[in-house]
Amino acid sequence: MNSQLQTNLQFVDLLNEWDPFHLKTGSYDTEIADTIQAVHELNEPVQLAKRIQTIYEFSFEKVIPMDSCLKISKGLLAIKDSGTCSI
Repeated sequence: MNSQLQTNLQFVDLLNEWDPFHLKTGSYDTEIADTIQAVHELNEPVQLAKRIQTIYEFSFEKVIPMDSCLKISKGLLAIKDSGTCSI
């Protein structure tokens, strides 16, 4: 499996576990796709957290607290960083 796909699958797992609105796995497919796109575009945790907050607010018309978005943002960027380090 190529590393890009593996990294994206790790993003999906983390985002499904996050479940900010307690809906259950599989309820966030669109938001996860948008968030993964944002992770590839952004490298700064606060910027990514704001984008994640906006993505989920647009879909659910509820605001996720920024500290929660920042925590998931840092987790996603850690996965991204570990996926891009090659020997």
